[in-house]
Amino acid sequence: MHGGSAGGAPVLVVGSGVAGLCTALAAAPRPVLLVGRGRQAEDSASVLAQGGIAAALAADDSVAAHVEDTLAAGAWHNDHARVRLLAGAAADAVAWLEAQGVAFDRRGRTLRLAREGGHRCARVVHAGGDASGARMVAALGEAARRASHIHWRGGVDVHGLELRGGRVTAACLRALHDDGAGPVDEWIEVADVVLATGGIGALFARTTNPVVADGAGLALAMAAGAVVADLEFVQFHPTALDAPGHSLPLVTEALRGAGARLLDATGRPLMAGRHPQGDLAPRDVVARAVWEAGRQGGGVRLDARGPGIDWERAFPTVLAHCLAYGIDPRTRPIPVAPAAHFHMGGVVTDALGRSSIPGLHAVGEVACTGVHGANRLASNSLLEGVVFGRRLGAHLAQSVPAAVDGGAVRRVLRGPDLDAPALVRLSDLLSAAAGPVRTAAGLAAALAEAGDLASSGWQAELAAALLRAARDRRGSLGAHWLDDSLVREQA
Repeated sequence: MHGGSAGGAPVLVVGSGVAGLCTALAAAPRPVLLVGRGRQAEDSASVLAQGGIAAALAADDSVAAHVEDTLAAGAWHNDHARVRLLAGAAADAVAWLEAQGVAFDRRGRTLRLAREGGHRCARVVHAGGDASGARMVAALGEAARRASHIHWRGGVDVHGLELRGGRVTAACLRALHDDGAGPVDEWIEVADVVLATGGIGALFARTTNPVVADGAGLALAMAAGAVVADLEFVQFHPTALDAPGHSLPLVTEALRGAGARLLDATGRPLMAGRHPQGDLAPRDVVARAVWEAGRQGGGVRLDARGPGIDWERAFPTVLAHCLAYGIDPRTRPIPVAPAAHFHMGGVVTDALGRSSIPGLHAVGEVACTGVHGANRLASNSLLEGVVFGRRLGAHLAQSVPAAVDGGAVRRVLRGPDLDAPALVRLSDLLSAAAGPVRTAAGLAAALAEAGDLASSGWQAELAAALLRAARDRRGSLGAHWLDDSLVREQA
């Protein structure tokens, strides 16, 4: 594989969730190679998303109100111009998705709108109730399979990048085999690389994310020298099903929007008097309350036995998850706990998805566009994937790079994986030190231990960068919450 004309080389899109699929579709007619670790689209957090898409579509709503709620949830750490861009494009995103075959839930001819945490009104469009992410990925995946400009390869990890004259010109594809033969590396020429690899939740001991959401794309961008930001801001969903294991089923926020209440160990409403929006306060507020109640013993339960909750239509996914664990949420409250859910930080991009490295782009959760600030507003993530994926794809469609024939050549690899015991230790370390509530002493101790592991694997290197960012942010902001009274309690 050598340098030469970029015109015939493909755009490499890494990740087949909503952001990656939207980018690939919008990049036509440029050739796109769409790769993922799993088979087609099965490896993305998008598939698991129970929330829908936030859009100001109601008569009593407005784009300005959506912007204000997004900024408030993000602790005003957001890029205001990008937030306006996101909220302003939401109605068009919903219409475009319907044109791609996504059947949103309706009451007659009117879209059903649900309310979730941090929203002042009902603003969230769902498809198949809490199966929204799966329905969207299915429709977009089918559109991608029909698109003649997209070639799709599963069972592939992107392990390295080549830069020529400072621009990305090639990538190392690592084929993942289940037959014990081990990985096989292949360097291919690319015209552009788009990272759509999702978040980092799988690095924590308990997460709502799939196991592949381990920050691999972010780590690769960092190895190449891309500018990153806001790594310390990790959102914990307050209501994961409190069950054994690593990847926990999500219990959607829309249940609280439909009237479910969080109860403490004594049966009292957990959020009473804590926030004006009560059970529908922004996620960081609710997650801390659930974390604190769990720490005091007895745990937290979500009482969703109200007669107004239509389980079969609106919440079939949560119902199935609960029943699989022997819990019938129609007759008893659901045990819940906070779990790592969404990473607000990532690869810094401009409004078109371009990183600080020419030819390297990022979109979706792996990117830091500034729209989420210090804490994401519910159901803005799928919206971000659609809006910024379509923008990036349209930009790529019109901007074929010139050939790179000179300049120094540099190849970077993400690095070795941690072994299984070290990975378990790292996930426990991150969860204890960088959870919903943090202490300066806990962050410093965890950083020292992660630093010791960093030479053994890229996961520890990424975790150390997150811990370093958290240590350096001295005050609480959004999802980064410092409470050094815990140190005094434990002394």
